[in-house]
Amino acid sequence: MKLYVTVATRIRALIDESVLRPGDKVFSVREASLKYKVSISTVIKAYELLEQEGVIYSHPQSGYYVSQRQPPSRKPHAAAAPARQLTQVELVLSTLRSIRESGTIPLGSPFPDAQLFPVKKIRNYENALNADNGDWGVLNDLPPGNESLRQQIAKRYLDVGMDVSPRDIVITHGATEAISLCLQAVAKAGDTIAVEAPGYYALANAVERMGMKVAEVRTHPEEGMELDALQALMENVQIAAVLLTANFQNPQGSVMPDAKKQALVNLLAAKRIPLIEDDVYQELYFGDAPPLPIKAYDKDGLVLHCASFSKSLAPGYQVGWALPGQYREKVEKLMFLNSLSIPSAPQIAIAKFMKRSSHALHLRHLRHMLKSNYVLIKAAVEAHFPAGTRISHPGGGYVVWLELPVGVDALDLYGLCIAKGISIAPGALFSRRGELRNFIRLNFSHPWTPTIEQAVKEVGTLARGLLAAQP
Repeated sequence: MKLYVTVATRIRALIDESVLRPGDKVFSVREASLKYKVSISTVIKAYELLEQEGVIYSHPQSGYYVSQRQPPSRKPHAAAAPARQLTQVELVLSTLRSIRESGTIPLGSPFPDAQLFPVKKIRNYENALNADNGDWGVLNDLPPGNESLRQQIAKRYLDVGMDVSPRDIVITHGATEAISLCLQAVAKAGDTIAVEAPGYYALANAVERMGMKVAEVRTHPEEGMELDALQALMENVQIAAVLLTANFQNPQGSVMPDAKKQALVNLLAAKRIPLIEDDVYQELYFGDAPPLPIKAYDKDGLVLHCASFSKSLAPGYQVGWALPGQYREKVEKLMFLNSLSIPSAPQIAIAKFMKRSSHALHLRHLRHMLKSNYVLIKAAVEAHFPAGTRISHPGGGYVVWLELPVGVDALDLYGLCIAKGISIAPGALFSRRGELRNFIRLNFSHPWTPTIEQAVKEVGTLARGLLAAQP
């Protein structure tokens, strides 16, 4: 066996045994040369081989990292039960469990790839704060949250032309808590909340956790919630609030046009119905400028705007915020009653990073990578999926929405993919109505390696097989 192949095999074994995990940095070329007592050129050949196989990938001026990949000795995966026998909640849990399994290709993940974010740099700020034992503590943690962080968030809104005061902002444990607090501020158990269909299942779940009812509203694949459908619903059902994502909606990737955002605000303001806006993807735009939030058109304080850093800067830190408008005092009080406080160190660390020019550089790099990955996954879908497959054209975010030819059941496809160690998100996840049977959502945030490309090809091949099997 050639020496560089031996080195590649030994490093691959460390990854198969989870000594090195996805996202971990691999030994530098010099370190590997010393460790395995081989020349630098031998290590470079070994790394090139591993990179070709999709086991690792290189990051310019940083080194090599472990990719998301299928271990060669992996046993076939299987869902806990046939997908069509699972409830929607069980299907969500089955999908999330499959993503956590070692070696699963996470095309169905609702989360962006953690390797895209400067988590280590932010953690260094946090560790320095903890070591310094600075003048901060519980009293600084109390709602509405760290003042420095609220100032940095307000500056981000100023950049898009929104005049937001730090006093308007309430820091929360992520966007999910922000949405839950806003729901509690405007509605009570038993009330009906209008949501998008198809729409991100976590939003509907948040409504139901509050003991509220979900009313689904038809959503256009490019322009967001249909206002005529919402108005018809409002004429027949008493709606306590509307909950939606206007920018890069999950799963369709749609962006509501500015005129439609204004019309929606006017429609709801006339009936004094509050709108809760989930805007976690706003920084992930592919164009020259971000789309405006619905909050930018709010003159009456009826739009409760929610966002977080989990999709753009610091996943896992669970730091989000709300701009609750006229409900700010109520949301702040609920935050105090529900959580008391959120630790200061993560807030200060994120604020410190946001003050540096590296924050803007990170966001530009992130957007460029996501846009490039979209171009690649679009090409792969067009090359390998059945004729007639329609793919969404998002202007940002990290997911695409595929409409497969009638006859391809997404739940059947989901089961076949799980058995191959590939996760996808079937359309049934995104509506309570049992529709969307020939739709799937794919995540394109992970480094575009041969393994990822092959997985997309495999999903397309399986879909073609299901279509060919139709009578």
